[in-house]
Amino acid sequence: MKAARFHPATILATWFWVGFIPPAPGTWGSVAALPLAWLVQTFAGPGALLLLCVVLAVVGVWAAGHHCTRVETHDPGEIVIDEVAGQCIACLLLPPGPWWLWLAAFVLFRMLDIFKPWPISLLDRSGRGGMRVMQDDLAAGLLVCVVMQLYLHMAGAAWIP
Repeated sequence: MKAARFHPATILATWFWVGFIPPAPGTWGSVAALPLAWLVQTFAGPGALLLLCVVLAVVGVWAAGHHCTRVETHDPGEIVIDEVAGQCIACLLLPPGPWWLWLAAFVLFRMLDIFKPWPISLLDRSGRGGMRVMQDDLAAGLLVCVVMQLYLHMAGAAWIP
């Protein structure tokens, strides 16, 4: 079965068609998440970004699962809502500036998403449907968030408004 590009699940799973941008659609998904996360974190605070992360995770499980069923593939490359959600989690609790912290969170997240060290690799191979697509990126985002907070704490610059 072919996926209709205008089906709501496809639109969300591909994060408004960002997942169709070649090459490396996952990287484009993470790039698309950065301004969204920064705007929410800066103007609404970490609580709002956390809420956005939860919404993205829940919607992502549905959209990714539905899209996978439509294209009859377990994790097609065009699904990037998992990267969007994971990148937003990675940026959770970052101060609105300096910009290089956001770049570091982006690079660390992409490295974990690409190389999938344990236990992320275990999550990448387990589960079914939309949860299988989402869970490794959510875990990678959480790990980056913890690493970034440890760095900020050790640098004496922890930011929790």
